[in-house]
Amino acid sequence: MTPTAKPRLFREQSSWVQGVGFMIFFSRWLQAPLYIGLILAQIIYVVVFMVELFHLGSGVVDSLLNPGSHGIEIDEAKIMLAVLGLIDVVMIANLLIMVIIGGYETFVSRIRIDGHPDQPEWLSHVNANVLKVKLAMAIVGISSIHLLKTFIEVGDLAARGATPSAGAESVTGEAYTWDGVLWQVIIHMVFILSAIALAWIDRMSQSGGHAPAASPSAAGPAFPAGPEPRLALDAPHRGDPALGSAAAGHLLQLGQLRDAGVVTEVEFETKKSELLARF
Repeated sequence: MTPTAKPRLFREQSSWVQGVGFMIFFSRWLQAPLYIGLILAQIIYVVVFMVELFHLGSGVVDSLLNPGSHGIEIDEAKIMLAVLGLIDVVMIANLLIMVIIGGYETFVSRIRIDGHPDQPEWLSHVNANVLKVKLAMAIVGISSIHLLKTFIEVGDLAARGATPSAGAESVTGEAYTWDGVLWQVIIHMVFILSAIALAWIDRMSQSGGHAPAASPSAAGPAFPAGPEPRLALDAPHRGDPALGSAAAGHLLQLGQLRDAGVVTEVEFETKKSELLARF
């Protein structure tokens, strides 16, 4: 038996080193004004939304009160574009909310709202990877809205390689070319591939953090069958020279049963307490 190696003792940190560490740790509060600035940007988007909604409503009311020669004329394409613009503003506002709450929770300080009925569902398990995936999905949604607006606005496209002025006018009076629409589609596909890559990386990092459950052959001796899994705790006694290794083996087997879902967390804690008490 080789003697157990003693842990190496290190000198405690000096007050100067500890002070530098605390200063670096508290420097995270420098990000707080950034999130407050994003709250102001959120207020600006609320104003933009209300202005766009007013323009949409006033245009419809004007068409109702002042019908043309063919009666009441309401351009459905313009209404749809205006509604898509409102949805675009809302999705960007949602993106701001995720950045403000998720970023502050992840990088600055915990928000003590546990048990609050209005607590966002995703906030309970937010981390840097989850936040990046959600931001990527929000960007894909915003890009989809812009691409849909382009598809609605565009008329007959000019020939490929033509100048923007050669394109047919759209509903809003802007001109589109074949190359311009193609680049919008390519950029949108790049956003989608980026979101898929981030989601895949997040999933791989989560699966890599948990060891796979051991097979029954590698887990050691099987536990006796019955309505409830139990450990053979009666064999070892106090004073047994193999006491430490037996305790470690039983705890390992019990942990494997918990990881495999055979026993619950409550049963695991109960059996562990009973095992430690016997040993």
